[in-house]
Amino acid sequence: MSPPAGLIRMQTAAGPILRDIVLVGGGHSHVGVLRNFGMRPMPGVRLTLVCTDAHTPYSGMLPGYVAGHYDYDDVHIDLGRLAGFAGARFLCAEVTGIDRDARTVLLRDRPPIRYDLVSINTGSTPQMTRVPGAAAHAVPVKPITGFNQRWLALLARVRAHAGPMTIAIVGGGAGGVELLLAMQYRLGQELRALGRDPAQLHFHLFTADAQILTTHAARVRARFDAVLQARGVQVHRQARVTQVDAGSLRTQSGLSVPVDETVWVTQAGGGAWLRSTGLALDGDGFVVVNPQLQSITDPRVFAAGDVASLQARPLEKAGVFAVRMGPPLAHNLRRALTGQPLRPYRPQRHWLALISTGDRHAVASRGPLGFWGDWVWRWKDGIDRRFMRRFSAFPPMPAAAPGGAQPSAGVVLSAEESQQAAAVQVMRCGGCGAKVGASVLSRALAGLPQRLHPDVLVGLQSPDDAAVVKVPPGKALVQSVDFFRAFCDDPYLFGRIAANHALGDLHAMGAEPQTALALATLPPGLDAQVEQELRQMLSGALEVLDAAGCALVGGHTGEGQELALGFAVNGLVDAQLQGLTRKGGMRPGDLLLLTKPLGTGTLLAAQARLAARGRWVQAALHSMAQSSQSAAQLLRAHRVSACTDVTGFGLLGHLTEMTRASGVDARIALGALPLLEGARECAAQGITSSLQSANLRARHLLRNAEAFATHPAYPLLFDPQTAGGLLASVPAAQAAACVAALQTAGYGATAVIGEVLAPDGDPAPLVLSA
Repeated sequence: MSPPAGLIRMQTAAGPILRDIVLVGGGHSHVGVLRNFGMRPMPGVRLTLVCTDAHTPYSGMLPGYVAGHYDYDDVHIDLGRLAGFAGARFLCAEVTGIDRDARTVLLRDRPPIRYDLVSINTGSTPQMTRVPGAAAHAVPVKPITGFNQRWLALLARVRAHAGPMTIAIVGGGAGGVELLLAMQYRLGQELRALGRDPAQLHFHLFTADAQILTTHAARVRARFDAVLQARGVQVHRQARVTQVDAGSLRTQSGLSVPVDETVWVTQAGGGAWLRSTGLALDGDGFVVVNPQLQSITDPRVFAAGDVASLQARPLEKAGVFAVRMGPPLAHNLRRALTGQPLRPYRPQRHWLALISTGDRHAVASRGPLGFWGDWVWRWKDGIDRRFMRRFSAFPPMPAAAPGGAQPSAGVVLSAEESQQAAAVQVMRCGGCGAKVGASVLSRALAGLPQRLHPDVLVGLQSPDDAAVVKVPPGKALVQSVDFFRAFCDDPYLFGRIAANHALGDLHAMGAEPQTALALATLPPGLDAQVEQELRQMLSGALEVLDAAGCALVGGHTGEGQELALGFAVNGLVDAQLQGLTRKGGMRPGDLLLLTKPLGTGTLLAAQARLAARGRWVQAALHSMAQSSQSAAQLLRAHRVSACTDVTGFGLLGHLTEMTRASGVDARIALGALPLLEGARECAAQGITSSLQSANLRARHLLRNAEAFATHPAYPLLFDPQTAGGLLASVPAAQAAACVAALQTAGYGATAVIGEVLAPDGDPAPLVLSA
């Protein structure tokens, strides 16, 4: 049994949650809403952002990124950090629909989440199925949230392509022209760096219109016509693409052009999932909204940015409108919850567009005006960088009111909700008075999958005062318990990780999971919110328990200041302990394997300070959510001699336990340690878990600590892990095959990190090497 990792206290709501706003998508409007609520929180109101990516690109800088003028972080807004600043939950998930009757947002492969208001800002999706072959053979620019992966893949193909190459851009608007020029500039630079001739690149631009940039002034169009001609780009006007094949595309006139790559920057529409919502959509599948940015079908649904179709005045799909919709959207979400009249969004008639030409040169376009120069690019660069700083350089967050904030008096509640909210504010009872209400508990459990286990005689299917479980003949019981407070704001994911962490001890010992008892603590609040939180958390946990063959047979739920979850788990082993893997058993000459990367402690500590990048945190959560059951089975198949799971005591603490139990010494190769992305950077800044100082007391067990104290991986020896990997010793002859099998099975970070040594009498059993 191991303690949970020491984690930094996460921010919690000062009062009960009265209303939930769910933001679907991390577009330009929603980042404005998040900043608005971060600057001016609304007591009693919780925001939840749902997006498939932890970072969202700013469309205004994306061509500059493609051209190589910016790096990834220059042009991407970190949604995890922004949500943290706003006090919002961030769910890295895919939305598949909205159940407006149940007021829930449907998510792929996880339970739906409840809303009082929902806003959609998902941008547009290429309607590539309208053109045969486009979906299979063209690279879509939209949705821009996933563009980086598609661009990097295309870049790699161009680098690997030998000889001349033809690239087609389909779409003659500002987006298509600007992207083509950025690609041409960047790819030319790439070929020069490889010692190849940029003249081998040939670009074609296809537009269905009689001219490019149809929404801009003639002066601007003429300027870009000249630039494209000077750069050798062949422009095909009135050339609607009707067929895309592997190696060619065909236009409506019958023209066939051989191409190696096709990039699609046209014919965008709303996401396919919107069609099942029952919301009014326009001909392209965008949500039709009134001037207040509300769906004309459902006043609880808002939409902004490209995905919104303004009923009174159709707008061009341009980032400037999405950005400008942010403030009125935030105000109207607030006013909708307080029963105040909503205010209309009034789009400007003319707007400034700054369009780059690939090199550090840009063209300004506003109404009938157009001008250009290198100075325009510098002007654009300054505007873009100032915009991005609004979402990365946060002012100090307001301190919570003494004694906890009261619910917002303006939020409209029903009589029953008002009574529940008032009850939450009074002094809460202890003892059994602190239990979660029976009706809330029964509703949360209703419909959750409950595994039937032949050893369970009395369980949740026929609940009683206690569960009754039999131990099969010839078996012995293995028991462990783990419990900790929440460290992430996604209750479903937290439930999965908490269950994985608790089962880790059973997996390490080779026990077959049998049953579990849950112990949950939930902050008091409105019944609907408490029910949803508990249901989400148990759904995640039950998925993990069920996959492990473990039946949940009961538990206890109580009130507390913070969300927390733990499990007492039981497993079965042979009564003669055959096949049991323990910490003792390491032999000199064995090699040490670690199945997961280190760094969850420092990354979660950095997240609490808004100092960790969102992608770092998401990778850490993904690692914690991975079960070690298959890893344990593969280790046993390769004659593992000893094993433990790395958790709160950190790698050094758990390895010391193994050396003591085995009567051996060990060497750790610091350079071989697998580390989570960002862990090294956070540790270098001195950001550590609250348990790190206690774990550091074990450094006297290192013979040569001083020689390696400045090594960048050294602090991570003491980093407490949550749901960490398995640390195991295997015979040297089995190590390579074992690592290969583990990596193939999905434990891609598995590495040999050291070796077991014969004891030499030194009281410090551990030696470090580079």
